[in-house]
Amino acid sequence: MSLTSTRETSRAGVAGLAAATLMHRCEVLARCTERPGQILRTFLSPAMDDVHRTMRPWMEAARLAFSVDRAGNLRGLYPAEAGEHTPRLLIGSHLDTVPHAGAYDGVLGVLMGLALIEASAERRYPFAIEVLGFSDEEGTRFGAPFLGSRAVVGELAGRLLECLDGNGISVNRALSDFAMQRPETVDAALSSRAAGYLEFHIEQGPVLESRNLALGIVEGLAGQSRCNVTFYGRAGHAGTNPMKLRKDALTGAAEWMTGVEAIAGRYENAVATVGQIVAEPGGVNVIPGTVKCSVDVRHAEDTVRDAVVQAIFDEARAVASRRELRVEAAQYHQHPAVRLDTDLVALAERSAEQAGYPTLRMTSGAGHDAMVIAPHVPSTMVFLRNPGGISHHPDESVAEDDVAAAIHMGLCFLDEFAAKLEGKKSA
Repeated sequence: MSLTSTRETSRAGVAGLAAATLMHRCEVLARCTERPGQILRTFLSPAMDDVHRTMRPWMEAARLAFSVDRAGNLRGLYPAEAGEHTPRLLIGSHLDTVPHAGAYDGVLGVLMGLALIEASAERRYPFAIEVLGFSDEEGTRFGAPFLGSRAVVGELAGRLLECLDGNGISVNRALSDFAMQRPETVDAALSSRAAGYLEFHIEQGPVLESRNLALGIVEGLAGQSRCNVTFYGRAGHAGTNPMKLRKDALTGAAEWMTGVEAIAGRYENAVATVGQIVAEPGGVNVIPGTVKCSVDVRHAEDTVRDAVVQAIFDEARAVASRRELRVEAAQYHQHPAVRLDTDLVALAERSAEQAGYPTLRMTSGAGHDAMVIAPHVPSTMVFLRNPGGISHHPDESVAEDDVAAAIHMGLCFLDEFAAKLEGKKSA
């Protein structure tokens, strides 16, 4: 048996043990929740504090310097083999969740960073490793996503700070209260020595399973637009207003929603989702006078995404005009499509091949923190097979063998990244 094959066999064994530990830790963190009986963790919530308290001893046992920054991001720094002024590899994902979530979305990617350090058996690299657990990616509390990673890259500012949660608390106030109550927190800043970002994540779709592949290499992420569309009609008694004389905001919104579906279908690979509907006044015997809807639009090409949004807004105005309603439509969040770093994508692909796993290059339709980090730091992502493509749901899962494959591939990635940096140094 060659030295290379012996080394990879040894790594595979270590990865298997590390995967079992990681899966158990995901189950432990699933108990950190705001709602008993389901998983829910939102930006700067007590449940996020519980996650930090739970993870701290794990990280410190692995010789990481533990901290939490003023935006609620968990940070763990594993030093390089020599000196403080060395490049830094960031490995992370998010710790927040959607309502009634599964146990692996986001959390797995954070624990992967810790698992790789533990599986390295205290080996030091020519670069430091920073494990990042972002405080908000989903946008569940304030409706705007990526608050944690935006804070790290200095983009949590302007109108984002004015977003309100369900209790009327602004992002700015929430951040101020959080920092005031925790004087030990550190600056939410990106290290000037950050040389790469690696994010592991379950696929949240069925493609890898359909190809019988454990791992996929992400080379780009689709752009996103989030919008609000509100129809205004006239509320009235459900028993005394003839159908022909009504100005029902909800039936108008319903007609528009079927139009949203048809519009997205006209653009290849576009997706559009109306995910929230609030009808007011909300009485069983009252004609809805106001209906507020959310719209989420995604596409890998920004020009196509913009065209879909415009068509959806035009459809809302057309429906309102036909039904003698009034409508307001506005985009409140957008994130451009992102291409990940060509060199690091290729490096991740080589690492998977070295570990013995064929891969598929993919574009992610879901948003990830890599979208925010990539414009500032060379970045790559690795997807893990997601049985049934089920995510954002309690039935979300990942196979332990696939986690082991990701850890094995990740150990190869650390070696490849070290060689890349050494090559730059010698050049």
